[in-house]
Amino acid sequence: MDSLFQRSIDDVIKGIRLSPPGTESTFIARSLDEIRREIKSTDPETKSIALHKLTYLHSLHGVDTSWAAFHAVELSSATAHSHKRIAFLSASLSFDPSTTQVILLLTHQLRKDLSSSNAHEVGLALSTLSSICNPDLARDLTPEVFTLLGSSKILVRKKALAAVLRVFEHYPDAVRVCFKRVVENLENSDMGVLSAVVGLFCELTENEPRSYLPLAPEFYKILVDCRNNWVLIKILKIFAKLAPLEPRLGKRVVEPICEHMGRTGAKSLVFECVRTIVTSLSEYDSAVKLAVGKIHEFLLEDDPNLKYLGLQALAIVARTNMWAVLENKELVVKALSDIDDNIKLEALRLVMCMVSEDNVMEICRILISQALKSDPKFCNEILDFILSTCSGNLYEVVYDFDWYVSFLGEMARVPYCQKGSQIETQLVDIGMRVKDARLQLVHVARDLVIDPALLGNPFIHGVLAAAAWASGEYIELSRNPFEIMEALLQPRTSLLTPSVRAVYIQSAFKVFVFCLNSYFELNRDDSPYPSVSTYSDFKSDNEKPSSSRTDHLTLESIVALVNLVKTNLGPLAGSDEVEVQERASNVLGLIKLIKPELPGCLDTREGDKANKELKSSEVVELIFGAFSEDLGPVSLNAQERVPIPDGLVLKENLCELEEICGETNLPLSTSFSLVKHQMVDVTNIPEHPNKEEFDPSTESTSLLAEHRKRHGLYYLPSENTGLISNDYPPAHDPKDKVIDEAEDLVKLTEQSLVIMKKPSQAKPRPVVVKLDDGEGFNVAAKTPEFKADLISGAVQEVLLGKEATMSTSTRDSSKHSSKKREIRRRKRHGHGKERKRRSSVKDKEQDHKDKQKSDRGHGTHKSRQRSDGALEAQSPVIPDFLL
Repeated sequence: MDSLFQRSIDDVIKGIRLSPPGTESTFIARSLDEIRREIKSTDPETKSIALHKLTYLHSLHGVDTSWAAFHAVELSSATAHSHKRIAFLSASLSFDPSTTQVILLLTHQLRKDLSSSNAHEVGLALSTLSSICNPDLARDLTPEVFTLLGSSKILVRKKALAAVLRVFEHYPDAVRVCFKRVVENLENSDMGVLSAVVGLFCELTENEPRSYLPLAPEFYKILVDCRNNWVLIKILKIFAKLAPLEPRLGKRVVEPICEHMGRTGAKSLVFECVRTIVTSLSEYDSAVKLAVGKIHEFLLEDDPNLKYLGLQALAIVARTNMWAVLENKELVVKALSDIDDNIKLEALRLVMCMVSEDNVMEICRILISQALKSDPKFCNEILDFILSTCSGNLYEVVYDFDWYVSFLGEMARVPYCQKGSQIETQLVDIGMRVKDARLQLVHVARDLVIDPALLGNPFIHGVLAAAAWASGEYIELSRNPFEIMEALLQPRTSLLTPSVRAVYIQSAFKVFVFCLNSYFELNRDDSPYPSVSTYSDFKSDNEKPSSSRTDHLTLESIVALVNLVKTNLGPLAGSDEVEVQERASNVLGLIKLIKPELPGCLDTREGDKANKELKSSEVVELIFGAFSEDLGPVSLNAQERVPIPDGLVLKENLCELEEICGETNLPLSTSFSLVKHQMVDVTNIPEHPNKEEFDPSTESTSLLAEHRKRHGLYYLPSENTGLISNDYPPAHDPKDKVIDEAEDLVKLTEQSLVIMKKPSQAKPRPVVVKLDDGEGFNVAAKTPEFKADLISGAVQEVLLGKEATMSTSTRDSSKHSSKKREIRRRKRHGHGKERKRRSSVKDKEQDHKDKQKSDRGHGTHKSRQRSDGALEAQSPVIPDFLL
């Protein structure tokens, strides 16, 4: 009677779908209450419907069913197949093999159903066993599974082969019982059984393929005779793992694989043949050429899935045969403009595979043009690939660092660029490592810091920090330090984050000290002109310096510079950010020290002026010397090599720190951290710099002029009074024209992607500073080692005999056995006196027993020696057909 008024699973599904939004949980809770009452019924029909509804709610809505586990076990013994099917379905979906305790109660019912004559009941039991198998179930049901592996019913045998994998995983000893019967199924004529057993071996060879080398003849026979695409794909996956382990095997299987690749029209089988050849048979040139031809056909397909697979296969081929990528370079570059994101990424990886020091400039130009017209996501992918490839192995592919530094500055101006941190790191790194690139670095940094429009883009604040650092660190290479100072102190720097602004202030401090030191040196009695160590753009040591720099080094310009710094940094002395406040206070402190010596700032007596000027110049000279300290790159592992001082316990508990600090909450650090840098040797700076290289660009100068017009108070006096618009230019203004068509990109690659010889007149590659701890060198890729497991050991024992496993265990325990023998020897020596006190009768008896033991041990040792001797040459035997 209960079942007459019981709601079915269809009613529950409709009720959930018709529930108003937000009330589904209420309906599900009410349904669970009904299920809890119904599942306790003794009527199998009522119990099965309740369990069916609970299983549905568990699968789709995550309802906990652990409380109903026993009811599923109880219903599994029902005679009706429909009830049994619901019980086993619930167990398969809700039982956890490691935590569900009632699983052991299913052992008897599963054994009973596995022995049933009804194929459907056997199939249900096998499916359930594969889902909830644990070591206990696998051990107890191994005999039944062994019997089913030889069943005359095809459906049962297929499911038994599928379930035996889980039995092997949880109970490796089952391999010794079932493996030979599994191997016998390789000769079955039914495609369903053959597919199941090949799939089983495909999974088994994932861990330790070497154990299955003796089965190569059976696999080869299937490869040659079978015409089922699914079975062939699995066989190819097996041979892809076995071929690298046995050289003779590759010679044998390469021809059938090529025949399948040329015969079949199934794209899935063709791709598997291609992947097998390019991964495991790449030493066979004819097969590789045939595979590359098939890859070309994939790339020509309109189906995006096939095109993607073609690009993936081409990426595998590129590891050993770069010519294959060059042959298909037009199709690869066209794929950069595909609408599918995955295809574009694969094409981008292939393009970067072709990069060398001969074509890096052309490829980067092509990719940056593509980035300018791409969506933001793919644009940043392109930038990321360029940065990682060019910086790999200490900029191995970069030959012209002047070009690369300029290119980094251009990348920072690309719309949607979000790789500011990487560009920042490389700009600083190149400045420290490559001395010859510092001149161009200062030029690029100048263009970045004087552009007020870039200050509003938070994604490149890191780049601006690196540019400001380079401008201050290598200020002696700058043509106009006063212009750099104006750029570092412009009002829009308030848009920067505190950490970046602290870098700006510190760089302004360096520039300020450089200008003061240059002024003091210029006005010394014994130095009519600035020293060569201060200026690097003099024509010679005996000539008068150019007026472009010395015109600024007047008393009026220095006084104006001091007032400029004080006006801009004075308010920052009260900043809430500690680092900004401290760095601004340092600059203001220096101004307070030197200001009395500068006429126009504060009137002083002539008598004291000379002495104070001497003291001020000495302080400035000391600070300038500190900033000029030669600091090179520091390894990330340098801290580990610092010896620990005696008496310092690094792991000491710092519980007292909490008592000292009390309730004070330490704020998170917002400071900007840069790697220690290195000053440039000015003796290597060219004496005749190129005028075009040092002249400020028209674009950057106009930007600074516009900003000067709006914020004249914060700039040094200027004679230029031209009328300039008050509007800011766009934050990004690409200098190059964007290439609009994919065909144009292909034309650009016709010459750029071909490896050419470097011209003989090319300048030598600059020296890149490397550390002494092997930094920057790529570690050679190791051949993947397969981890032996218990299943592989059991397989070797079955296929090669018991000696295979004995050899391994003997070698592993050799040390342990020798240690035990040494301990026994010491014990016999220690108890020698006691043995002397024994009676002669006992001595004789003991000697007789020892002799018998030694005889038995000697015999055992001899047999063990014979076994070990035979195993020395023991290896997976490949039959003669492979020779």
